[in-house]
Amino acid sequence: MSTPSAVPVTLVQGDITQQSVDAIVNAANSSLLGGGGVDGAIHRRGGPEILAACRELRASRYGKGLRTGQAVATTAGRLDARWVVHTVGPVWSGTEDRTALLESCYREALRVAAELGARTVAFPAVSTGIYGWPMDDGARIAVRTILAEATPPVEEVRFVLFDAQAHLEFRKALAEALG
Repeated sequence: MSTPSAVPVTLVQGDITQQSVDAIVNAANSSLLGGGGVDGAIHRRGGPEILAACRELRASRYGKGLRTGQAVATTAGRLDARWVVHTVGPVWSGTEDRTALLESCYREALRVAAELGARTVAFPAVSTGIYGWPMDDGARIAVRTILAEATPPVEEVRFVLFDAQAHLEFRKALAEALG
């Protein structure tokens, strides 16, 4: 499913590590050293080059790790991409509104990808896995932020959603955002 906007948004059900794009966005943890879910899959499939690049970042600019809502790029290793843009999503809270942090993940990852010259960018549903963000709300925030922020040189944003339920929620959010 695509949009007729200036920067098309495409929804794909599948494995983000199998996408052929300029930049793959990783829902990383603050350590940048791999983890579970999307993060673990990207590190496993991308190979040791990604971990080595992340270790270099930790040894230099990000000694205490990457802050929630921020983004940084590394090589994509063995993935069919040029870069991996790592972003740390917020853990969902029922008592504290962390929407601005989740919006920042998408905005900052898109900014980093654009600064690198990426024309195609694949995003997962950040924070909706182990970090517990409700999929419907996460989809609404992701779609709204990308539609508002995506500009050239980015020519396509692709949300790569792991299962049918995520795909459905993103499809509903996209339809609602486009009115």
